[in-house]
Amino acid sequence: MYRYALTIEYDGSPFHGWQIQKDIKTVQGVIFDAIKKLDLHCENFVGAGRTDAGVHAIGQVAHVDLKTYRDHETVKKAINYYLNKYPISILDVEEVSANFHARFSATRRHYTYKVFSRTTDLTFERGQFWHVRHALNISKIEVAANYLIGKHDFTTFRSSICQASSPIKTMETISIHSEKIRDGIIYHFNLSARSFLHNQVRSIVGCLEKVGSGMWAPQKIQEILLSKERGQCAALAPPGGLYLVKIQY
Repeated sequence: MYRYALTIEYDGSPFHGWQIQKDIKTVQGVIFDAIKKLDLHCENFVGAGRTDAGVHAIGQVAHVDLKTYRDHETVKKAINYYLNKYPISILDVEEVSANFHARFSATRRHYTYKVFSRTTDLTFERGQFWHVRHALNISKIEVAANYLIGKHDFTTFRSSICQASSPIKTMETISIHSEKIRDGIIYHFNLSARSFLHNQVRSIVGCLEKVGSGMWAPQKIQEILLSKERGQCAALAPPGGLYLVKIQY
């Protein structure tokens, strides 16, 4: 078998998440179907991370084993040809060793969450941002985010159906910046860690938005982190604003 690493971009709006599910359209499922048209005997199509329904990616990575050798450009063009009716693009294909594993070889994952602040409804950006109608105080958000940096028990920010063996994670960076666009402001929340719990990013952004909007004091983030109670967390930020940006190896 010949192993290839794929770098993948997709709009998650029409899919029920990344992971293959029976009789449900998923990103992994439609890509795997496309690969099987290239090589019926392909195996081990594994992604670096699972994204929920409606979540997007511009740098997802997966590996697949093909029975027949083909150069990387041929593999890339063929898979994209069979994917042309879906909002998915294989950006790059690389031949890798059998020791490479898209999930377990990863050393860092980078996510960006996008919030669009403006008083009027969104048009072109619907489903691509969390739309709020108020400005956010970045200075207060940065103070609050500092409480989450480092190694912590993130039970408060963990989905009740999370399958991770431990809630202990190390948050390496959280940064926030903004840009003015037309009659609004876009806020980018950038989060990096070796790995994340299920719904961790959306949980964190949901809470930081409350700080930025003035509903919570920055110190509230430390309080709910230490409480280790899921019920203390704010509502999840909507899936459409979340992007898996990059996987490092």
